[in-house]
Parts: sequence; structure tokens; C-alpha cells
Amino acid sequence: MNSAPRVVVADDQALVRTGFRLILDAHGIEVVAEATDGAEAVDAVRRTRPDVVLMDIRMPDMDGLEATRRILAGAGDAPRVVMLTTFDLDHYVYAALAAGASGFLLKDVTPEHLVAAVRTVRAGDALLAPTITRRLVERFAHRAPETAALHRDLAALTPRELDVLRLLAQGLSNAELATGLHLSEATVKTHVSHILAKLSLRDRAQAVVVAYETGLVSPGASEDTAAGTTRAGGRGRG
Repeated sequence: MNSAPRVVVADDQALVRTGFRLILDAHGIEVVAEATDGAEAVDAVRRTRPDVVLMDIRMPDMDGLEATRRILAGAGDAPRVVMLTTFDLDHYVYAALAAGASGFLLKDVTPEHLVAAVRTVRAGDALLAPTITRRLVERFAHRAPETAALHRDLAALTPRELDVLRLLAQGLSNAELATGLHLSEATVKTHVSHILAKLSLRDRAQAVVVAYETGLVSPGASEDTAAGTTRAGGRGRG
């Protein structure tokens, strides 16, 4: 995938849209459309078929959450959606992750981080700030049934895949998972791919939500618990 990402920017503030367009244009990333509300964003995605949508959560008429649900509903070739927010802990962000968004950014993101974020999600990875995401899910998991929470049966996963999912939900990267479980990164990537396929998930962001929603990881789990699980998991074979 060598071509530059194609992006839709949806935000009701012209200054935000213009700023993001200038940053992305300067790095060879094409902004194919702008939208001022959720309905316009849905229409722009249908017309331009972008790779990535930068979606503000709070917009007039149709908000970014409902727009995200509509964009991601059913279509296998749907773009990756990154939510834009001015808050790092927001129940709308949690709902967006549950609905299929690939992550979120604060609106005061640096130009370098913005560009890297677009390229990261376009490549198929989730955009997760692990500590923030974990706190976010711990705060809202099980508390808001109206947020389109994911429901999945973990019985399809092998014991090793459950280990990987448990640690993934604690915010560990593939490299950290590989070290903790004494596996190669290639093997970890294979396990993660199998988890996503078996549970019909788009990316790691949804996997984090599922781990909490199913009780595999409990809200409030400490870093010590994550470390202990890593040590315990390291005794098995991949």
C-alpha cells in the first residue's frame, strides 16, 4: 500500500478543518472532502471513498458518533475512522470505539502526530494511547448499554489467544507481548490476526473494548496484574 492516504475531515469548526488540511497537504496526504456535520460526513464518505475519516464527536444535527456508526455499518471496505475530541476521557469516545472507530486524537495534536496517526490507521493498526484508552474503557465498560457495546463469545479463542487478548487490553504493544510471552513478534501478530478474525473485529481498539465488556479484563486491573499475567503466560508455548 504505497499510495498516499485519502482523508475526509469532519468538524464544525472551519479553523480545525483548514488547519488539518494544511498539515496533511504539506505531507502529501490528500484531503478529498470536508464536512461540517455528521450527515455531510456520511455523504462525503459515500462520494469519495476515503481511506481515513477524521471525525469530530460533537457536531450539530448528526453528531460524529452516529455518523461513525452509519459509515462503518456493514460495509467491508469502510474507511478507518479516528475520532477528534477536546477531552481525553469522554464517554462518546468509548462509544465510538465500541462502534468501530480505530482510535481517537485530541484536537491539539501536533502536526507530526496527526500525520503519523493517519498513516497508522490507514495501515490497519489501531490508534491507541494505551494508558488513556485503558482508563477510558475501565470508566465506562458495562455502564452504558446504549453505547453499542460489543458482545462476543470468547469460546472460539484458544488459551494462548486469550492470553494475548488479555495483555493487549492492558495496552501492551506487539513487541511487549512478544517479550512477555516469549514469542516472536511474527507469532504475536498471527495471534492478534486470529483474534480479530474469530471475533469479527476491525482492529485492536475494538479488541480492548471486548476484553472489558466480556469480563476477560476487569475494570481497575492494575499494572501489577498485567505484569503477573505476562509472567504467567510466558510459561506456555505459542
